[in-house]
Amino acid sequence: MENKKRLASLLAATAILFAACSSGGGAATSAPSAAAPSESASGAAPSESASAAAGDPKTATSAAAAGGVDAVCAAGKEEGQVTLIATPANWANYGQMITDFQTKYGIKVQSDQPDTDSAGEIKAAKDLAGTGRQPDIFDLGSVVAAANTDMYAPYQVAGWADIPDANKEATGLWVNNYTGFESIAYDSKLGDITKVADLADAKYKGKVALNGNPLKASAGFNGVVLASLANGGSADDLAPGVDFFKKLADSGNLLPVDPNDATVASGQTPIVIDWTYNQGGLVASLKPKGIDWKVVIPSDAPPVAAFYNSAINKDAAHPAAARCWMEYIFSDAGQNTWLKGFALPVRLQAMQTAGTADAAALAAVGAPTTAPVQLTQAQIDAGTKYLTDNWKFIDIK
Repeated sequence: MENKKRLASLLAATAILFAACSSGGGAATSAPSAAAPSESASGAAPSESASAAAGDPKTATSAAAAGGVDAVCAAGKEEGQVTLIATPANWANYGQMITDFQTKYGIKVQSDQPDTDSAGEIKAAKDLAGTGRQPDIFDLGSVVAAANTDMYAPYQVAGWADIPDANKEATGLWVNNYTGFESIAYDSKLGDITKVADLADAKYKGKVALNGNPLKASAGFNGVVLASLANGGSADDLAPGVDFFKKLADSGNLLPVDPNDATVASGQTPIVIDWTYNQGGLVASLKPKGIDWKVVIPSDAPPVAAFYNSAINKDAAHPAAARCWMEYIFSDAGQNTWLKGFALPVRLQAMQTAGTADAAALAAVGAPTTAPVQLTQAQIDAGTKYLTDNWKFIDIK
């Protein structure tokens, strides 16, 4: 379907964000900024009659259709909880996002299975459907997001006009949220690592970890893209990347371990291929443990970027709270929280134009100076098929 075709055709949109990141402020241009999410001065919700007249916040396809963000979030507070999945605290600053949301709206956040991958999110939603324990919100890589659009409820957040058309499904089934770049993060005690090729060195035997199985996780999939670009391949040819990882597996350099905070802190995974925003967030927390954690975008390949996608589970047990969560993460406050977690938010360009982007956080991201590679949906589909047939030499879990 058309929305699936457009889901990952985002190179131009990423370039817009990249330009915004490099512009230093209001030089970027964008469509006129949408009004900020509606909130009353007192924080109180509109009257019940006004809310009812405007529509049901549990099924509304936009905040406007439900009487505004206040009405949506008041209904969410009555539900009392929103259930997330695959949202570890250090991933793009989710920990701060959850804390701030709970404080602002008084809605409990239940964060389940923080270390599962995108495929695991969909499986959990199917396995738990109708139980009240199913996830209300998805945070998905493009491969999995495109394959499961029949599971989403359409919803357009208040800042919808700020989001480029290429970054959203027209009715709001899914919307890109934040992006980063594939990087190599490592303990500086190992010496300098600046290139993908460095990972094949025999001194790194038993030390290299890829964040997630490439058939299930966007970070893992794009790690293969990065390796392909560094070894003569392209977005249309992932064979060199698969060959490179097979070489690492055969030599014993590649670990069959999905890395996380604990494996990094313990030294089990001293080299990690992952998104900048995940690993950048670890630098400060690892210093007290005596680990000088470096995060580099390899010099032997162009930068690789990919958005994660937010969507509401159409079977959500807390549908109004789910809509309130969406409003918060796409508000200026939420988008700046991603930025403080070393991720580039989708509304960045419009926020720079409006002067609402956190300039210090943006400067700290340290985005590369060349335009990133981001696969189209056709390239993702072809790459996924190739990996399905050829990624059989190691099981990362």
